[in-house]
Amino acid sequence: MINFGIIYGMSAYGLAQQLNIEPKIAQAYIDEYFNKVTGVQAYIEKSLEEARQKGYVTTLLQRRRYLPDIQSPTAAIRQASERMAINTPLQGTAADIIKLAMIRIQNRIEGLRLSTKMIMQVHDELVFEVPEEETEKALLMIQKEMEGVMELSVPLKVSIQSGKNWAEAH
Repeated sequence: MINFGIIYGMSAYGLAQQLNIEPKIAQAYIDEYFNKVTGVQAYIEKSLEEARQKGYVTTLLQRRRYLPDIQSPTAAIRQASERMAINTPLQGTAADIIKLAMIRIQNRIEGLRLSTKMIMQVHDELVFEVPEEETEKALLMIQKEMEGVMELSVPLKVSIQSGKNWAEAH
């Protein structure tokens, strides 16, 4: 809760609400987080500075999100844009990555003439219907394509499961 809350711009008040604790305790958690996880505060400050200068932020693949209210004199409106400035490069890049993986996987399914069907995306998860005789081949291909979709400074790791239905696969 703290990790994702901070990265996505949650305030001490918002964290206090989520954890059902006093705001001063939530602020202490946030302060301790920034002390232990160096670089996050710098990322946030850099993202906000860039957004204020340019009026937009970008994903790793350079998709832009314009933030016309980033300089708003109204605190609530400005803070919403600030949260978007921090959040968009992260979630937007994740969206870019999953979309690229979907395209590559679909092309491989067609190229290999598999009967496997990509049936839905849920956040960072892809769900497939795979004939039993294709399971091993499909799982290996899907994992390879998802992990290799983009070269980053940290490896993309994929956890892949199968089952007769979605609940069983989890």
